[in-house]
Amino acid sequence: MEAQQQQFDSPNTSPPEALLALESADNQNLPKLPPAKEPETQWQRISRIISDFLEQLPEYLGNFFETNKQSLITVALIFTAIVTVRVVLALLDVINDIPLFSPIFELIGISYTTWFVFRYLLKSSTRQELAAEIQLLKQQITGK
Repeated sequence: MEAQQQQFDSPNTSPPEALLALESADNQNLPKLPPAKEPETQWQRISRIISDFLEQLPEYLGNFFETNKQSLITVALIFTAIVTVRVVLALLDVINDIPLFSPIFELIGISYTTWFVFRYLLKSSTRQELAAEIQLLKQQITGK
């Protein structure tokens, strides 16, 4: 091991005339070469490629979002609607499984329907009142 270190630590073995020739020459006009690169190993090359990709990833994602903004929003809204419907159906299923809640809700629904029919649908004047309320609600929603 020491022998190998001695070989690397030895001074330049070029003849003294060559050194003198370089020292006496006009070195300012000579082009300077970049230092020699060490050869990359396969792992270094792969890690460099991965780091370059991760460096550019925010830009890629930003460009992708900008070009597909409307489509992404539509997909997100559809996904949200599907999840919401599934949660509501699961809650209704849980409520229906509780004893006495299902018959109570049916009784409430029948009672409200009966009240609505007697309040708004039996007489002509109350039907006109209901139509006027629906028109007012449409105008408030649409702004017309």
